[in-house]
Amino acid sequence: MISAQETGTPGRDGKSILIVDDDQEIRSLLANFLESHGFTVSTARDGPEMQRRLEHGRHDLAILDLMLPGPDGLELCRLIRQRSAMPIIMLTARAEDTDRIVGLELGADDYVTKPFNPRELLARIRAVLRRTGGNMATPGGEQPVRGYRFEGWTLSLERRELVNPAGVMVDLSTGEFDLLTAFLEAPNRVLTRDHLLDVARNQPDAVFDRAIDVQVSRLRKKIEPRDTDPAMIRTIRGAGYLFVPKVTRT
Repeated sequence: MISAQETGTPGRDGKSILIVDDDQEIRSLLANFLESHGFTVSTARDGPEMQRRLEHGRHDLAILDLMLPGPDGLELCRLIRQRSAMPIIMLTARAEDTDRIVGLELGADDYVTKPFNPRELLARIRAVLRRTGGNMATPGGEQPVRGYRFEGWTLSLERRELVNPAGVMVDLSTGEFDLLTAFLEAPNRVLTRDHLLDVARNQPDAVFDRAIDVQVSRLRKKIEPRDTDPAMIRTIRGAGYLFVPKVTRT
Protein backbone atom coordinates (compact mmCIF):
# COMPACT_ATOMS: atom_id res chain seq x y z
CA MET A 1 0.00 0.00 0.00
CA ILE A 2 1.42 3.38 -1.02
CA SER A 3 1.06 6.11 1.61
CA ALA A 4 0.27 9.80 1.17
CA GLN A 5 3.91 10.42 2.14
CA GLU A 6 4.89 8.76 -1.13
CA THR A 7 2.16 9.99 -3.46
CA GLY A 8 1.82 13.63 -2.39
CA THR A 9 -1.96 13.33 -1.99
CA PRO A 10 -3.32 16.72 -0.85
CA GLY A 11 -3.95 17.28 2.87
CA ARG A 12 -6.74 19.11 4.66
CA ASP A 13 -6.04 22.44 2.99
CA GLY A 14 -5.59 20.83 -0.45
CA LYS A 15 -1.87 21.68 -0.68
CA SER A 16 0.95 19.18 -1.00
CA ILE A 17 4.60 20.02 -0.28
CA LEU A 18 7.67 18.19 -1.63
CA ILE A 19 10.81 18.44 0.54
CA VAL A 20 14.15 17.56 -1.07
CA ASP A 21 16.98 17.38 1.48
CA ASP A 22 19.70 14.78 2.09
CA ASP A 23 19.48 15.28 5.87
CA GLN A 24 16.98 12.72 7.17
CA GLU A 25 16.46 14.59 10.46
CA ILE A 26 15.56 17.81 8.66
CA ARG A 27 13.21 15.96 6.31
CA SER A 28 11.42 14.33 9.23
CA LEU A 29 11.20 17.48 11.35
CA LEU A 30 9.88 19.58 8.48
CA ALA A 31 7.43 16.92 7.37
CA ASN A 32 5.99 16.57 10.87
CA PHE A 33 5.77 20.34 11.37
CA LEU A 34 4.06 21.02 8.03
CA GLU A 35 1.69 18.08 8.41
CA SER A 36 0.65 19.48 11.80
CA HIS A 37 -0.38 22.66 9.95
CA GLY A 38 -2.61 20.86 7.45
CA PHE A 39 -0.26 20.13 4.55
CA THR A 40 0.48 16.75 3.04
CA VAL A 41 4.22 16.24 2.68
CA SER A 42 6.33 13.93 0.55
CA THR A 43 10.11 13.80 0.85
CA ALA A 44 13.13 12.95 -1.27
CA ARG A 45 16.82 12.69 -0.37
CA ASP A 46 18.23 13.53 -3.83
CA GLY A 47 17.42 14.37 -7.44
CA PRO A 48 16.50 10.87 -8.69
CA GLU A 49 14.12 10.35 -5.78
CA MET A 50 12.64 13.81 -6.39
CA GLN A 51 11.95 12.85 -10.01
CA ARG A 52 10.08 9.73 -8.87
CA ARG A 53 7.96 11.76 -6.46
CA LEU A 54 7.11 14.28 -9.20
CA GLU A 55 6.15 11.52 -11.62
CA HIS A 56 3.81 9.77 -9.20
CA GLY A 57 2.08 12.63 -7.40
CA ARG A 58 0.80 16.20 -7.62
CA HIS A 59 2.68 18.82 -5.61
CA ASP A 60 1.87 22.49 -5.08
CA LEU A 61 5.30 23.64 -3.85
CA ALA A 62 8.84 22.26 -3.60
CA ILE A 63 11.41 22.98 -0.89
CA LEU A 64 14.90 22.30 -2.27
CA ASP A 65 18.11 22.10 -0.27
CA LEU A 66 20.98 23.72 -2.13
CA MET A 67 23.69 21.23 -1.11
CA LEU A 68 22.64 17.78 -2.33
CA PRO A 69 24.56 14.69 -3.49
CA GLY A 70 24.53 14.44 -7.26
CA PRO A 71 22.59 17.27 -8.93
CA ASP A 72 22.48 20.15 -6.44
CA GLY A 73 19.49 22.29 -5.58
CA LEU A 74 20.20 24.84 -8.30
CA GLU A 75 20.27 22.11 -10.96
CA LEU A 76 17.03 20.59 -9.61
CA CYS A 77 15.44 24.05 -9.61
CA ARG A 78 16.36 24.41 -13.27
CA LEU A 79 14.96 20.96 -14.08
CA ILE A 80 11.66 21.72 -12.36
CA ARG A 81 11.35 25.03 -14.20
CA GLN A 82 11.78 23.27 -17.53
CA ARG A 83 8.62 21.26 -16.91
CA SER A 84 6.53 23.16 -14.38
CA ALA A 85 5.64 26.51 -12.83
CA MET A 86 5.39 24.89 -9.39
CA PRO A 87 6.60 27.35 -6.72
CA ILE A 88 10.05 26.63 -5.27
CA ILE A 89 11.66 27.67 -1.98
CA MET A 90 15.41 27.09 -1.67
CA LEU A 91 17.11 26.05 1.59
CA THR A 92 20.81 26.59 2.15
CA ALA A 93 23.36 26.55 4.96
CA ARG A 94 25.30 29.18 3.03
CA ALA A 95 24.33 32.81 2.80
CA GLU A 96 26.37 33.88 -0.22
CA ASP A 97 24.51 36.43 -2.36
CA THR A 98 25.74 34.67 -5.53
CA ASP A 99 23.89 31.44 -4.69
CA ARG A 100 20.77 33.36 -3.78
CA ILE A 101 20.81 35.42 -6.98
CA VAL A 102 21.46 32.37 -9.19
CA GLY A 103 18.63 30.48 -7.49
CA LEU A 104 16.19 33.32 -8.04
CA GLU A 105 17.33 33.75 -11.65
CA LEU A 106 16.72 30.03 -12.24
CA GLY A 107 13.14 30.47 -11.07
CA ALA A 108 13.09 29.99 -7.29
CA ASP A 109 10.32 31.98 -5.61
CA ASP A 110 11.99 32.44 -2.21
CA TYR A 111 15.17 31.61 -0.30
CA VAL A 112 15.63 30.58 3.37
CA THR A 113 19.01 30.27 5.08
CA LYS A 114 19.69 27.52 7.65
CA PRO A 115 19.28 27.51 10.57
CA PHE A 116 15.73 28.86 10.31
CA ASN A 117 12.62 29.11 12.47
CA PRO A 118 9.97 26.64 11.19
CA ARG A 119 7.34 29.34 11.68
CA GLU A 120 9.21 31.57 9.27
CA LEU A 121 9.38 28.81 6.66
CA LEU A 122 5.64 28.15 7.13
CA ALA A 123 4.91 31.84 6.64
CA ARG A 124 7.02 31.93 3.50
CA ILE A 125 5.29 28.82 2.11
CA ARG A 126 1.87 30.36 2.67
CA ALA A 127 2.98 33.70 1.22
CA VAL A 128 4.40 32.05 -1.91
CA LEU A 129 1.25 29.96 -2.38
CA ARG A 130 -0.91 33.08 -2.00
CA ARG A 131 1.26 35.00 -4.43
CA THR A 132 1.30 32.27 -7.05
CA GLY A 133 -2.08 30.70 -6.41
CA GLY A 134 -0.12 27.44 -6.30
CA ASN A 135 0.16 28.03 -10.08
CA MET A 136 -2.86 25.76 -10.41
CA ALA A 137 -6.52 26.41 -11.14
CA THR A 138 -8.90 25.67 -8.28
CA PRO A 139 -11.42 22.83 -8.55
CA GLY A 140 -13.93 23.32 -11.33
CA GLY A 141 -11.48 25.35 -13.42
CA GLU A 142 -11.88 28.51 -11.32
CA GLN A 143 -8.84 30.77 -11.63
CA PRO A 144 -6.73 31.52 -8.53
CA VAL A 145 -7.33 34.74 -6.63
CA ARG A 146 -5.14 37.55 -7.99
CA GLY A 147 -6.11 40.31 -5.57
CA TYR A 148 -8.72 41.89 -3.31
CA ARG A 149 -10.82 45.06 -3.11
CA PHE A 150 -12.16 46.63 0.09
CA GLU A 151 -13.49 50.09 0.94
CA GLY A 152 -12.11 51.47 -2.36
CA TRP A 153 -8.68 49.94 -1.75
CA THR A 154 -7.07 47.40 -4.11
CA LEU A 155 -4.42 44.81 -3.20
CA SER A 156 -2.65 42.97 -6.04
CA LEU A 157 -1.14 39.64 -4.99
CA GLU A 158 0.79 39.32 -8.26
CA ARG A 159 2.45 42.75 -8.02
CA ARG A 160 2.36 42.90 -4.21
CA GLU A 161 0.95 46.42 -4.49
CA LEU A 162 -1.63 48.24 -2.36
CA VAL A 163 -3.49 51.18 -3.94
CA ASN A 164 -5.69 53.50 -1.88
CA PRO A 165 -9.11 54.90 -2.98
CA ALA A 166 -7.39 57.96 -4.49
CA GLY A 167 -5.28 55.73 -6.76
CA VAL A 168 -2.05 56.27 -4.81
CA MET A 169 0.24 53.31 -4.12
CA VAL A 170 0.91 52.69 -0.43
CA ASP A 171 4.19 51.03 0.54
CA LEU A 172 3.89 47.90 2.67
CA SER A 173 6.62 45.95 4.37
CA THR A 174 6.70 42.19 3.74
CA GLY A 175 5.15 41.56 7.15
CA GLU A 176 2.42 44.16 6.59
CA PHE A 177 1.59 42.68 3.17
CA ASP A 178 1.31 39.15 4.58
CA LEU A 179 -0.78 40.39 7.51
CA LEU A 180 -3.19 42.34 5.29
CA THR A 181 -3.52 39.36 2.95
CA ALA A 182 -4.42 37.14 5.91
CA PHE A 183 -7.18 39.57 6.91
CA LEU A 184 -8.51 39.81 3.35
CA GLU A 185 -8.60 36.03 3.03
CA ALA A 186 -10.84 35.78 6.09
CA PRO A 187 -13.01 38.91 6.47
CA ASN A 188 -15.45 39.02 9.40
CA ARG A 189 -13.66 36.15 11.09
CA VAL A 190 -11.71 36.53 14.30
CA LEU A 191 -8.05 35.70 13.62
CA THR A 192 -6.10 34.64 16.67
CA ARG A 193 -2.57 35.81 17.36
CA ASP A 194 -1.38 32.23 16.86
CA HIS A 195 -2.84 32.25 13.34
CA LEU A 196 -1.31 35.64 12.57
CA LEU A 197 2.05 34.42 13.88
CA ASP A 198 1.94 31.78 11.17
CA VAL A 199 1.56 34.32 8.38
CA ALA A 200 3.61 37.30 9.62
CA ARG A 201 7.40 37.15 9.26
CA ASN A 202 8.69 38.10 12.67
CA GLN A 203 11.89 37.00 14.35
CA PRO A 204 12.53 36.37 18.09
CA ASP A 205 10.06 33.90 19.63
CA ALA A 206 10.04 35.78 22.92
CA VAL A 207 8.42 38.87 21.40
CA PHE A 208 6.05 37.19 18.94
CA ASP A 209 2.79 38.39 20.55
CA ARG A 210 4.04 41.94 20.92
CA ALA A 211 5.42 41.89 17.35
CA ILE A 212 1.96 41.01 15.98
CA ASP A 213 0.42 43.94 17.87
CA VAL A 214 3.09 46.27 16.48
CA GLN A 215 2.50 44.99 12.91
CA VAL A 216 -1.27 45.50 13.26
CA SER A 217 -0.69 49.02 14.61
CA ARG A 218 1.56 49.89 11.65
CA LEU A 219 -0.95 48.46 9.18
CA ARG A 220 -3.78 50.44 10.78
CA LYS A 221 -1.84 53.68 10.36
CA LYS A 222 -1.59 53.00 6.62
CA ILE A 223 -5.19 51.97 5.86
CA GLU A 224 -7.42 53.32 8.63
CA PRO A 225 -8.97 56.82 8.35
CA ARG A 226 -8.33 57.19 12.09
CA ASP A 227 -5.87 54.67 13.49
CA THR A 228 -6.75 55.83 17.02
CA ASP A 229 -10.34 54.67 16.41
CA PRO A 230 -9.93 51.79 13.94
CA ALA A 231 -12.99 50.84 11.91
CA MET A 232 -11.43 48.20 9.64
CA ILE A 233 -9.27 46.08 11.95
CA ARG A 234 -10.99 45.63 15.31
CA THR A 235 -9.33 44.24 18.42
CA ILE A 236 -11.34 41.42 19.98
CA ARG A 237 -10.25 41.20 23.59
CA GLY A 238 -8.85 37.85 24.59
CA ALA A 239 -9.31 36.49 21.06
CA GLY A 240 -7.41 38.39 18.36
CA TYR A 241 -8.38 40.68 15.51
CA LEU A 242 -11.36 41.03 13.17
CA PHE A 243 -11.30 42.58 9.67
CA VAL A 244 -14.69 44.25 9.21
CA PRO A 245 -15.02 45.61 5.61
CA LYS A 246 -16.68 43.68 2.81
CA VAL A 247 -13.99 42.10 0.65
CA THR A 248 -14.22 41.29 -3.08
CA ARG A 249 -11.83 38.85 -4.76
CA THR A 250 -10.38 39.79 -8.16
